Amino acid sequence: MSPDHPPIPRNKLPPGWGPADCCDGQFSYRHSQPPLELVADRTAADRSHPGLGLSRCWELRYRYFLADQSVAEAIGRVSTRRAAITGMLECMHHVHERVDEPAGPGEIRDVLEQVRLSDVVPDTLSPMK
Repeated sequence: MSPDHPPIPRNKLPPGWGPADCCDGQFSYRHSQPPLELVADRTAADRSHPGLGLSRCWELRYRYFLADQSVAEAIGRVSTRRAAITGMLECMHHVHERVDEPAGPGEIRDVLEQVRLSDVVPDTLSPMK
C-alpha cells in the first residue's frame, strides 16, 4: 500500500483527521486538535487462542503528546485488516463526536475505551469445555 492510497478514503474521514503514515504492515491517522494519532499495526497473534489458527493480527493504539514526549496506549487487537480499518474509523468518530477542544489524555482514553471493536482477537487462552 502506498501513501497515495491510504486504507480509508479522505471523504470517509471525520473532520480534522488525515493520513499520517501508510505502509504494508501499518497505517496511521492524525488529528491536530487535540493532538492525537491512531495507529494500526500488524503484529504476531502470540496471545490469541491457538484454536483460532492466527499467526498475525492487527493492534490498534493511540498516541498522544505530553510536553516533549509521546505516549502510546493500546486500544485492542482485531483479527483482520478490514476490522482494523473499521475499528480505526469507529475510534475517529468517537473522538470527533465526544471530545471538545482542548482534551486531556484522560478524556481521550475514556472515549476510546467505549469503542467496541468487531472481529476481536482473544488476549488470553480460555479453558475449553
